[in-house]
Amino acid sequence: MPSLIQLAKEAPGRPAVIIGDGSYVESFGELEARSRRVAHALRSRGLREGDSACVLLGNVEEFFDVYWATQRLGLYFTPVNWHLAADEIRYIFQNSDADCVIASAHFGEVVAEAAGSLPGLGNRISLHGEIDGFEPYEDLVSSAPSDAALPDQRGGSVMLYSSGTTGFPKGVRNPLPMRDYEEPSLDLLAQAFAAMFGFQAGDVYLSPAPLYHAAPLRFCDSQHRLGCTTVVMPRFDAEAALAAIQGQGVTTSQWVPTHFKRLLQLPEDVRARYDVSSLRVAVHAAAPCPIPVKREMIEWWGPVLQEYYAGTEGGGTLIDSEDWLAHPGSVGRPWPGSEVVIFDEAGDPIQEPGGEGAIYFRAAGAPESRFRYHKDEEKTRDTWRGDCFTLGDVGYLDAEGYLFLTDRKSHMIISGGVNIYPQETENCLVAHPKVHDVGVIGVPDEEMGEQVKAVVIPAAGFDPGPELERELIDYTRAQIAHYKCPRSVDFVEELPRTETGKLQKKKLRARYWDGQEAQIG
Repeated sequence: MPSLIQLAKEAPGRPAVIIGDGSYVESFGELEARSRRVAHALRSRGLREGDSACVLLGNVEEFFDVYWATQRLGLYFTPVNWHLAADEIRYIFQNSDADCVIASAHFGEVVAEAAGSLPGLGNRISLHGEIDGFEPYEDLVSSAPSDAALPDQRGGSVMLYSSGTTGFPKGVRNPLPMRDYEEPSLDLLAQAFAAMFGFQAGDVYLSPAPLYHAAPLRFCDSQHRLGCTTVVMPRFDAEAALAAIQGQGVTTSQWVPTHFKRLLQLPEDVRARYDVSSLRVAVHAAAPCPIPVKREMIEWWGPVLQEYYAGTEGGGTLIDSEDWLAHPGSVGRPWPGSEVVIFDEAGDPIQEPGGEGAIYFRAAGAPESRFRYHKDEEKTRDTWRGDCFTLGDVGYLDAEGYLFLTDRKSHMIISGGVNIYPQETENCLVAHPKVHDVGVIGVPDEEMGEQVKAVVIPAAGFDPGPELERELIDYTRAQIAHYKCPRSVDFVEELPRTETGKLQKKKLRARYWDGQEAQIG
């Protein structure tokens, strides 16, 4: 597999990055030259192998120039969610031991506040405008040589932070590869993605999600290593995504269920306006996909959907459209090199099919190569059980070894001493034609400790109120065990979700638990 440097020599004019509708195109030759120049500039500011760079950038033209610069200097690259509050961003700067921050002036106010009390943060660089106390990116890069070779290039790594739905985000840190930037073994993840998902050199890949998330960044990295063109949407828009597929001849892509929901909400005549027949692979993950939504997407796009279950820490499982139709709701069987183990509450492996428990993955490789949560040894210990680690989810394996997710352990509701996982209730309610979106949580109850509540966004054209509440409660009671059904339904206009569709239940629960003596974390 050729390196970026080789690709720049062999196919310098091949598009590497396309922004949205094609208004910006960067070739592999340009990407190699610009990332090398940025690397020179960062090295001139004292950054060396093992240092950390935090980046707050939208899906902008310079993103991959900066990314590949860090990867050829042996740096840890940490993309920061720019939706976070200043104290959360400051925590990431401190926790990651950031030696450099590169931020868009669009986020200048919150970035300046986050960095203001960190006198040790020496390298502060602003892009597309001024941030008080920051050096302009343009000045930094213009002072670096444009065509000089870059000696002593070492492979870097990505240090990603969890979405922070409970407490501060957790940094997942792996050891640096300790190999030269052009070492072929650095491309093992790209090769694995190619084998699992059917990616091919010359593909045109669409990335509709923010690049600060794990999957979009890692998939784009792999596409470049494979010699593929990456089409990046500045922000997600359902019709614009269809236009990009047709206009750029997209062959592969990666989505989250929220994208599918928004695509399916487009009027039929709008959907029919675009030819998506070039699409060969549509990968999705990050959040549970309701069965009706996935069925409808397969009916529309054909059997091109491939779902995986994994996390920033690793994983995982994989399932294609045909297998999913035969096992609806499953997230698949372990992909090559992965093994799933289900543990009961006593910490013993569950052997019988259908036995529900905590989902763990058995780690491959030596202990010294395993991830840890940076500066959080307690959380690291809690995550590992021997040579197995968990992402915090609960589920079971069927007789054929297909994994089904039940819920997250942290979402459990305890009502009258009974454990209730709300995902099953959410899956039931989201299939109701009068429900647009739903979150199910436990709320305070003097007698039972907690009771089950559904928080619902009604579908367009349906009025919230007691009549709809009764209909939804009766609907769930006809399909699942009564103790899992909501005792009440609240109607809202918006639910707190991340861009990848994950429901931020801590924020949702806070509406009901603030001021209470006890609160579920």
